[in-house]
Amino acid sequence: MSAFGFPLAGLLATGGNFTTGNVSAVAGLGNDTRFLQISAPVQPGNSGGPLLDQSGNVVGVVASKLNVLRLATATNDVAQNVNFAIKTSVLTNFLEANGVNFTIAASGQPMQSADIAERAKDMSVLIVCEQ
Repeated sequence: MSAFGFPLAGLLATGGNFTTGNVSAVAGLGNDTRFLQISAPVQPGNSGGPLLDQSGNVVGVVASKLNVLRLATATNDVAQNVNFAIKTSVLTNFLEANGVNFTIAASGQPMQSADIAERAKDMSVLIVCEQ
């Protein structure tokens, strides 16, 4: 699986970043089944970006990463690549509840990473919230 987003906007590439990883667990913190645990690196700015399968289909939305500083304080260990994405089932329920039309695609042929990255870039936009 692959993730796309705009991590550390203003510091890293302005066109977005594409990274790959794996699904590490089918539940999030506290066994929260709305989430997948993923190993793709996540930074501030990745949230809201698509999580894609090998066919370039959206299978989730990047949501968060584990707070490693808080965990290190509690356990004296630094966790690595513990990140989370919202599952497709949660996304489709949200879209249906809000009257948003969407299409569920059949899994297609595996694509090259560069092609998946281009598809992800075409469906993504940077949104900056000023405080």
